[in-house]
Amino acid sequence: MIRETAELERLLPPGRVITDPGRRSSFAHDEAAGAPYGVPLAVVQPRETAEVAAVVAYCAGRGLPVVARGAGTGLSGGANAIEDCVVVSFAQMDRIVRIDPDERLAVVQPGVVNDDLRTACAKHDLWYPPDPASAPWSTIGGNVATNAGGVCCVKYGVTRDYVLGLEAVTGRGEVVRLGRQTAKGTAGYELAGLLVGSEGTLGLVTEITLRLRGARAPEHTVVGYFDDLPTAGRAVANVVASGVVPSALELVDRYCLRAVDEWKNMGLTDGGNVLLLARCDAPGAAGEEEADTVRACFAAAGASWSARSSDSTEAETLFAARRLVYPALERLGLVLSEDVCVPRMLVPRMLAHIERIALEQGVHIASLAHAGDGNLHPMLVVPRGDEQAMARGRAAFELLVDQAIALGGTVTGEHGVGLLKMRGLGRELSPAVLDLHRGIKKVLDPAGILNPGKVFAP
Repeated sequence: MIRETAELERLLPPGRVITDPGRRSSFAHDEAAGAPYGVPLAVVQPRETAEVAAVVAYCAGRGLPVVARGAGTGLSGGANAIEDCVVVSFAQMDRIVRIDPDERLAVVQPGVVNDDLRTACAKHDLWYPPDPASAPWSTIGGNVATNAGGVCCVKYGVTRDYVLGLEAVTGRGEVVRLGRQTAKGTAGYELAGLLVGSEGTLGLVTEITLRLRGARAPEHTVVGYFDDLPTAGRAVANVVASGVVPSALELVDRYCLRAVDEWKNMGLTDGGNVLLLARCDAPGAAGEEEADTVRACFAAAGASWSARSSDSTEAETLFAARRLVYPALERLGLVLSEDVCVPRMLVPRMLAHIERIALEQGVHIASLAHAGDGNLHPMLVVPRGDEQAMARGRAAFELLVDQAIALGGTVTGEHGVGLLKMRGLGRELSPAVLDLHRGIKKVLDPAGILNPGKVFAP
């Protein structure tokens, strides 16, 4: 392998190829607990598209696997290294190329951090909506790879809804431009959208053109506490049936609330067992009417307490607490983070199934959800080093996937398939559809070097 690393060092300027064993190991995996990984042969850090193309062309000629990596915040193992692969780290391709206030678009490199883009857009009174919980650290390229969503996607959609065009390097090392920069267009197949959510298996994205929105109207926050998950689920169903589309509708269960309280002492568990957080951002009086409707939906479902928050600082604190759930749970053990999505009206049934599976398998499941669009994040917390508990956790993980599919749902709403959801995807998609996936990959990656062994079996 000495020859290969020497060739890679020849392709890039000095200091851009990492071969030190310790440093290589730090790029071996993302945040997915229990997903397998290997140590890369080398880590390359390009700054321009031409450098990415040169690396991919070299690897294609020698059959070396290539794994793209952003910030490594993924939860499915999609960015995990394969033994003796070449990891392409986009950390140094972090330029916001331009923000166009007139056309309401931004052109960025893949290493731009989500929150940094949102801050830059705000200076032009513009807004980039997708807001995953990892927004302070995750990159736009990684968001594109997994089709990331977030709190506000119930009303404003996910990453794919904002990608107008892409520049990417295919598995041959060819640079292609897909999509457009116009507000609309119907020429050819929607190949840019095809790459969004492909998890680095079809191409390495080197530039993204994103649709932006105007600055948001002030939001009205509604808070509700409930005695149990099924009751909170009924409140979610009531909101969906009401016709109101909130800008956020988040569910946080008692385990999540307790974990954050034990860490930050925020008093979240004082109000009840399950917390629903809703926001409405229609302008003017319409926003107030929407918030009143949501509160009425909470009350009708049996909320133990509900209110429309008039204190913006208090409201921000509650949503900040929601973002603290995952690190709070990590303090208690190893977290196997699920990511299933079911039809919105079936959220109560899925929540009941989560509680049943936790009891039957003897595992601790904390539930967090983008409840307004049916995207649930049951998180299984197991003691570190306890192999029996891990086995029960894995069994529960698969049962949750199977249950979501049985309800007409999908195995992932925003984290991606990666390594952890491959069995579930094989159940969700028919053999004919899986063959279509393989055929598309063969066209864009004929040598099969781009993130092999991920998403679906060869």
